[in-house]
Amino acid sequence: METPNRTGLAIILSLLALVLFDAMGLIIKLLSTEFSAAELSTWRNLFGILPAFLVLYASKTWRENGKKIIIKQWKLALLRGVIASLAQLCFYWSLGLMAFATASTITYSGALFATAFAIPILGERVGIVRWLAVIIGFLGVVFILQPGSDAFTHYSILPLAAAAFYALLTITAKLFDSQVSSALVNVYASLSSTVCAAILTLFLGGFSPISSLDEIFWIIMMGAFGGSAVLLYVVSYRMTEQSNLAPFSYFGIPIAFFFGWAFFDETPWDAIFPGGILIISGGLLIFWRERSFKRS
Repeated sequence: METPNRTGLAIILSLLALVLFDAMGLIIKLLSTEFSAAELSTWRNLFGILPAFLVLYASKTWRENGKKIIIKQWKLALLRGVIASLAQLCFYWSLGLMAFATASTITYSGALFATAFAIPILGERVGIVRWLAVIIGFLGVVFILQPGSDAFTHYSILPLAAAAFYALLTITAKLFDSQVSSALVNVYASLSSTVCAAILTLFLGGFSPISSLDEIFWIIMMGAFGGSAVLLYVVSYRMTEQSNLAPFSYFGIPIAFFFGWAFFDETPWDAIFPGGILIISGGLLIFWRERSFKRS
């Protein structure tokens, strides 16, 4: 059982991870004028390989299982890398075309997709409470996207597609054998997503030349922020139960709103009220139902 101090520290680390993820998003938006989403995904994944190996080296489960590298479900592990690169492609692309807070808020609908995906992939039974949560959350998405209005474009679907791909990553992680270290699964995904993103980049036109030291600096910082955020998430989720941290994940929405206002002078209030509030409400309802189910 976790002590209150340990759980409190885990919450602080997870909030710091959110700040780093949003900082990474800011850099991606900044660089999107010079580099394609596929290129940025490639650099992000390349710099994320080292943190992935650091997490693996620190994994107690991996060491206890003899430090095995080859796993039986390697195809699934590599497939998750492909899914990750597609999620990044959609999200990074949306950051270059939409207000920062708007794109970020829509991606928080991932918990709603995860609930829907759990039925065909995991064979779970979803009750009326969780379906109600999904409906509430998607109403929030509709308020933000405003389909049928002049504000709606086909680019608006990109962060929603990213949320679906990220949710698919979450669900497929539960398909691995229990003895397989999650850190090792993350290494497979990091390597696979780097290769996949590089192939997409070449297919979509190739890599753009890096013309200045400033661009090199921001690319490195993008990878450093993203990789550090993953490390902090892994550490925090090992310190306490996921249900203790899940509600705090939605703090990323006001953080993204603040960053968008501070750095790009964006104030998309319609992304937060009421759409963002409904997305948060639907997600929290899902987490509350899952926590109540575990206790029963």
